[in-house]
Amino acid sequence: MTLLQITSLLIVLAGVFGSINYLFLRLPAAIGILVVSLLASFGVMILDFFVPSLGVEAAVRSTVLSIDFSDALLEGMLGLLLFAGALHVKISDLRREWVPVALMATIGIALSTTIVGYGFSWLTGMPILIALVFGSLISPTDPVAVLGVLREADLPKSLETKIAGESLFNDGVAYVVFLILVGLAFPHGDSHGSGAAAAAELFIQEALGGAVLGIVLGWLTFRVMRLIDDYSLEVLITLGLAFGGYELAVYLHVSAPIMAVCAGLLIGDVGAKHGMSEETRQYVDAFWKLIDEILNAVLFLMIGVEVFAIAFDASFVVTGFASIALALVARLAAVAVPVLMLKPFRSFASGVIPVMTWGGLKGGISVALALSLPDNEWKPVILTATYVVVIFSIIVQGLTIAKLAQRVSSEPELPQ
Repeated sequence: MTLLQITSLLIVLAGVFGSINYLFLRLPAAIGILVVSLLASFGVMILDFFVPSLGVEAAVRSTVLSIDFSDALLEGMLGLLLFAGALHVKISDLRREWVPVALMATIGIALSTTIVGYGFSWLTGMPILIALVFGSLISPTDPVAVLGVLREADLPKSLETKIAGESLFNDGVAYVVFLILVGLAFPHGDSHGSGAAAAAELFIQEALGGAVLGIVLGWLTFRVMRLIDDYSLEVLITLGLAFGGYELAVYLHVSAPIMAVCAGLLIGDVGAKHGMSEETRQYVDAFWKLIDEILNAVLFLMIGVEVFAIAFDASFVVTGFASIALALVARLAAVAVPVLMLKPFRSFASGVIPVMTWGGLKGGISVALALSLPDNEWKPVILTATYVVVIFSIIVQGLTIAKLAQRVSSEPELPQ
């Protein structure tokens, strides 16, 4: 199938499945599309089991495998999704919460990667470096899922900023950690050094380089937008920043996700205040909200149909369910340790640890990173475990976090 045919099919299915959810299931839009796509996928498998002569599963599996989910997300959709999410987070709010956000996106990712890695190595017997790769890809929270859930909960402002900011930045940090660990676990002949020094150099290059590039491109775009008062052109300029900046970051070998977040933060705050008219702000906000919703729907549809790419060996599935508990324990540590470190110096909204732990939803980026791994004997179990954790996280945690958050939000916020 051509790229246009695949894109058309995904959009049509997202619309159909979204309509089914709206008319019958009434679940939150993205989660409902995921559930319907999963039911449809399993329905195809069951039909093929009873009527194998139809060959439906083979045809669907072939179509699904022709879609490079990893490239589609990491090289295409992720930049737009992160940019759209960052547009609605104010720098002034983030500045007040930058210490806990930074600690959760750095120390938290390191703790989560280590806990999951060693636990997964114990569960499966795989080499520790490869298990740490799994730890790094399952540690980032999905900003698409997290920000979607936040819209339904009336959270204290400081808690909302912590969750949103951490979900945006830990994607970029975890992606860099993943690249470093993949390089160590699956070395290539052309690798430029190895060990702690090379890993630290790569981390600084990717993370700091991505942040600097995002700020520079965002600032240049803001300066241009100040000279223009044409909402359609300014919307186009922001789209060019998201697309072009992401590809430039990939070309320069710096973190494209961190670039997208930094550029989005600058345009959404400084750019909106000082570089756009009120009419332009409304159009830019509406455009990126629509892009966010459409890509969100397509992404969750793709996660649902990726079930055809998973090897559902019984032992792998059992390992996957054990990994759910492992991922939750690691997430608890990633949230609790930074919060407890800062407790003597600042106050937190009540319930911050349980809400941020249960609200740390996993999503498409984890599946995409698992699919991008080099072929090896451990890839099938990693892919299956990743998929099981992600499905549990989106459906179970995603459908219950709003109630937990609302319960917490009913309690008075402690002074900052």
